[in-house]
Order: sequence, then structure tokens, then C-alpha cells
Amino acid sequence: MNTEQLKGNWQIFKGKVKEQWGKLTDDDVDVAEGKLDQLAGKVAVKYGIAKEEIQKKLESIHKDCSSCK
Repeated sequence: MNTEQLKGNWQIFKGKVKEQWGKLTDDDVDVAEGKLDQLAGKVAVKYGIAKEEIQKKLESIHKDCSSCK
């Protein structure tokens, strides 16, 4: 996943992530800005989901956001 593309779509991506995992706070998502590994770790802790599964979902969300422009 291209980090520069992610940063360009961050606001859209952030909204989609929070829709998917509502327990995440704005701070959780903002701290990880552009760092999917860190964001996946936050989701894993709050939801008890395998990090690899979360990373696949994050990539899917990013792909969807890329086409939102």
C-alpha cells in the first residue's frame, strides 16, 4: 500500500476505519496516522482480532478510499 496515497486520503480512510471499528477513538486513529501497522495493533488490542486479518481489511478500506476521489 502506498503511504503517500494513504496520507492523501487520510480523512476519508479515518472515517471508514471508525465505521468498521467503532471502539476506536479519534486519538487511536490520529496517533497511527499513515502507519497501518500501528493502527492494526490498536484494533487488535481493542477487538482481539488477529493483526493479519485487520491488515487485510485496512488494505481493502484503503482500496475503496482510493476510488472515492
